[in-house]
Amino acid sequence: MAETLGQLLPVYVLADESGSMSSYVGDLNEGMKSLHVALLGEPMAAAKVRFSVLGFSNSVVEHLVLADLRSENELPRLSASGGTNYDAAFAALLERIPQDVQTLKSQGYKVLRPAVFFLSDGQPTCGEEWRQTHSRLTDRKVTGAAPNVIAFGIGGARAETILAVATEQKFAFISIPGAQLGDAIAKFFTALTKSVVESANALAAGQQAELAVEKPEGFRLAIDEV
Repeated sequence: MAETLGQLLPVYVLADESGSMSSYVGDLNEGMKSLHVALLGEPMAAAKVRFSVLGFSNSVVEHLVLADLRSENELPRLSASGGTNYDAAFAALLERIPQDVQTLKSQGYKVLRPAVFFLSDGQPTCGEEWRQTHSRLTDRKVTGAAPNVIAFGIGGARAETILAVATEQKFAFISIPGAQLGDAIAKFFTALTKSVVESANALAAGQQAELAVEKPEGFRLAIDEV
């Protein structure tokens, strides 16, 4: 039996690129840059992660797939236009994640349950069909590689929607009313970076693998809003 190359944590950033985010594209891209710099400064953690970036509006753009950030000169730049199609976003993950997990396994890695960090500033513009697609994505009986989804709502996002997106109540966060969206986006990336580094460092140290997620500054648990 071939020896495993070690464990990897697939991480997906699923970012809202709808038109309502147009004033904050600079903040999104600065957040991506800060995430990259932070992980380059943590090479042991970066080695344990494979990183993907997907943006969604009317459709989905795969900006980065299964990247080892140590080999990337820079992360992709996001943009903003169109609607907020949650259904397309979760359908893309439903197709992408099982393929990615199989790819990593075929390369000789043990693969931990993927983590999706979801960020949106508004309500879905695709009706309610997204809920069925999301259910298929996160049901481990349907999708063996069903991810943990950590959901962050800012701006016009509603707490009850963010709760429905997150796979656990403790993974659902909503920005404090009155918070500046640019600041909230920065805090999202700070929390994302901390979660990835802490989880990956635990892997590198041979510790029990557990996804580290803490409530970021400027957010509250979405359950507290309902």
